[in-house]
Amino acid sequence: MESATVLSITLGAAVILTTAYGLYISFGPPAKQLSDPFDDHED
Repeated sequence: MESATVLSITLGAAVILTTAYGLYISFGPPAKQLSDPFDDHED
């Protein structure tokens, strides 16, 4: 394969994996441990 093809596949995979990890952290089981800073400082 050409180096440009390998580079584009690698960058595409990195973007997809980063997006999937962000969605997992935001909406998956680890999200239950997150706290809302606005709720913590209500008057």
